[in-house]
Amino acid sequence: QVQLVESGGGLVQPGGSLRLSCTASGSIFSIYAMGWYRQAPGKQRELVARVTNDGSTNYANSVKGRFTISRDNAWNTVDLQMNSLKPEDAAVYYCAGTIATMGGSLNDYWGQGTQVTVSS
Repeated sequence: QVQLVESGGGLVQPGGSLRLSCTASGSIFSIYAMGWYRQAPGKQRELVARVTNDGSTNYANSVKGRFTISRDNAWNTVDLQMNSLKPEDAAVYYCAGTIATMGGSLNDYWGQGTQVTVSS
């Protein structure tokens, strides 16, 4: 089994910063990509940022220049640095990973989500 655990959400004022962290653990053979998605009330879940195993990144247009995704050298932790936060960034943020397990399966795994609230 594979587990993704997020941390770092919370309440921040508009213009402030937060850093989210996600750690993958379990029966991992290889991680192909990890990313952050978000879902606001009444809206569909959307991609925020994603990084692949070759280091390529992509971002939602709404966060370009404000958010930065990064991974550690061991490739089991992915962070999302969020700067200049806006009220419209408020959502539940989910970590996701495309991961091959020791047992030979390749699946998408999701964390439990962490709440980000942007409010004065």
